[in-house]
Amino acid sequence: MTVEALRERILRGDFPEGEPLRQDALADELGVSRIPVREALRQLEAEGLVTFNPHRGAVVSTLSLEEIEELFELRSDIECELLRRAIPNAGPEHLARAGDVLDEFDAALETRETERCGPLNWRFHSALYAPARRNFTMGVVQKLHQQSDRYFRMHVVLARGGARANQEHRVIAEAVREQDVKTALRLMRAHILGAGQSLVELLEKQRGTQTRKPRSE
Repeated sequence: MTVEALRERILRGDFPEGEPLRQDALADELGVSRIPVREALRQLEAEGLVTFNPHRGAVVSTLSLEEIEELFELRSDIECELLRRAIPNAGPEHLARAGDVLDEFDAALETRETERCGPLNWRFHSALYAPARRNFTMGVVQKLHQQSDRYFRMHVVLARGGARANQEHRVIAEAVREQDVKTALRLMRAHILGAGQSLVELLEKQRGTQTRKPRSE
């Protein structure tokens, strides 16, 4: 419960990047001892949401723009490989599950329950990848989604990217339904890299940084 409470506050933006996380204050606020708070912070460190600084203690981790680009590029590479393996084994139950999630996503956008969008985004992607039967790789991808979740939420709220993301989801799901591997992979790669680029541009404005030169391949 302590892990979930702290994770949600970080992802929601209650604790911004670089914010110190004082264990005593958090324990008092959550009504628990310091021990579960300390253990929760260690788990969130493993998820990439918290960093332990020798002088400041636990702080909300900050990703550079280059690291965010790398995160989404890594996601696109791994997830497209999962999707390639999954499509030949995708059955009606997998597509039905993905479709249900997309309907929930639209409902969350309509009611402005943006805190649901990150988990729903993961549920959609994982529904498509499940037929690949690559449990270890799925665990890696889930951690990458957890690290990008707060940025995805920013994209949904500040850049109004939720409707576009879910429309792209529907087109990808249709390509999977048609067993069109080439199109599905092209759409998925564009979907992930496009979201990453939009987030980088948004954060450049927020952080007041100048546009960087494209990285050489």
